[in-house]
Amino acid sequence: MKEQFLNELRSRLKGLPKNEIDERISFYAEMIDDGIEEGLSEEEAVKRIGTVDSVVSQILSEVPFSKLVKEKIKPKRTLKGWEVALIVLGFPLWLPLLLVAFTLILVAYIVIWSLVIVAWSIEFSFIMATIGCLIGCIPIFIHGGALSGLSAMSLGLVSAGISILFFLVCIKICKVTINFTKKILVSLKNGFLNKE
Repeated sequence: MKEQFLNELRSRLKGLPKNEIDERISFYAEMIDDGIEEGLSEEEAVKRIGTVDSVVSQILSEVPFSKLVKEKIKPKRTLKGWEVALIVLGFPLWLPLLLVAFTLILVAYIVIWSLVIVAWSIEFSFIMATIGCLIGCIPIFIHGGALSGLSAMSLGLVSAGISILFFLVCIKICKVTINFTKKILVSLKNGFLNKE
């Protein structure tokens, strides 16, 4: 069970640098051995770690994207002269495509996070409305009468209640957005890692 888990993990991490793979494999082998020393069976020790998918996702969330790219583009052999010529001649084609891909990813990221910014802007406007109504009700009480002053105060209290509830919504939107962007990044890394 242990060897099967470690072999599958090694094959799923094949796009990482060799020393990184060896570190991760020895780390999880040691975790399994520690579980066995604690009295667990080999199968229980492996199950305690989790599935290979969850372990790979965890590792990919920790590995910088630049390390994956560096390992992927590292030449496995020296390039021949005609291959270098094709790369240079293809530069006017592949560079704009690369820039477009990068720009689309950046725009998607900005759009996702702009929703968070809009939510916090709405929250800020409710807070400012609360402060404005509660401070503004004082001169209204003095000059406009009790009924107008109570109306302004009640609007301030309603705005305060909405801002408290909307604060919780903003926190939830932030958490969902952070988790979503992490999942997207791990998916991109996983796709890049397993691309042959």
